[in-house]
Amino acid sequence: MTVERLLPGQDARDLIELTREIADKELARRVDEHERAETYPEGLFATLGSAGLLGLPYPEEYGGGGQPYEVYLQVIEELAARWAAVAVAVSVHTLACYPLAAYGTPEQRARLLPDMLAGRLIGGYSLSEPQAGSDAAALTCRADRTEGGYRITGTKAWITHGGRADFYALFARTGPGPRGVSCFLAPGAAEGLTFGRPEEKMGLHAIPTTTAHWDGALIEADRLVGVEGQGLSIAFGALDSGRLGIAACATGLAQAALDEAVAYAKERETFGKKIIDHQGLGFLLADMAAGVDAARATYIDAARRRDAGLPYSRQASVAKLVATDTAMRVTTDAVQIFGGYGYTREFRVERYMREAKIMQIFEGTNQIQRLVISRHLAR
Repeated sequence: MTVERLLPGQDARDLIELTREIADKELARRVDEHERAETYPEGLFATLGSAGLLGLPYPEEYGGGGQPYEVYLQVIEELAARWAAVAVAVSVHTLACYPLAAYGTPEQRARLLPDMLAGRLIGGYSLSEPQAGSDAAALTCRADRTEGGYRITGTKAWITHGGRADFYALFARTGPGPRGVSCFLAPGAAEGLTFGRPEEKMGLHAIPTTTAHWDGALIEADRLVGVEGQGLSIAFGALDSGRLGIAACATGLAQAALDEAVAYAKERETFGKKIIDHQGLGFLLADMAAGVDAARATYIDAARRRDAGLPYSRQASVAKLVATDTAMRVTTDAVQIFGGYGYTREFRVERYMREAKIMQIFEGTNQIQRLVISRHLAR
């Protein structure tokens, strides 16, 4: 089903139509092959970049699309409805561009941002460590000042596009305590940087997730973004936006599962009638549809607040929580509607269910989202 969207203008409607055309041609036709074989879609991100889909929420003066977040997130949702792994990688790339776009010097932006937003340079986000996931302040990767810049030593974990990205928004310790973390735009080909084997994941197989090992790699001083000690505030500011990206991915995934479940329920017959006409399944599909609509509404509300310059941290956590829990429930129900067939790899719904699980975990687990929301309520 094509989602009927309330968009702010004709330019946004044209962008959604372009996205659907590219997603149907380049993503929907390739997703099954690459997810089953666990192979990387070579050239796909260059295609998305050339279409202008990798820099949508950033300023046009640097080659971005100048789009409000409300529109950008709906583009992400359309991509996710065809290929969740690619949509997640696009969201992460957008997240990785944020520190430079928001905190970089004019010289840094002019030198690096155009290639990043055009997709000529693909980014990864490198905050988590093996012992520091939800507790970002516990990270230990070090950035030691040297005459030539900074020497990076330590291990980072759970990096989407790890080993494939051209740059990483890297967070490393330049001093003690929460105010001793700094942000760097680190090159992906730095000498002394190596990557572990891609994680063997439940889903999102086509895009690698890896650890990164920094063995005294030297990066130039002008790769520091902002000032020393500003890293965690940059990271947390980026994560609010990143959570909205994951909410949009989860909504697109849930929409895909709903669409396939409805199509199957209109074809499959039991006891002399289509299974959608059995009240038990019809009501289940209705609950799935209501959940998807509600998930979309929460992320769009948060995005509109962001676009208006209003505080939106609580709303971002609500959107991430609601959308990803909905995706888990809707994809599980889709498998149920398919019955035994849903448990086989013949149909996509089993993959959707596996992909939904990680969305409750990354960009802050849903337990962390509840903590964020409760702290806002306690103020």
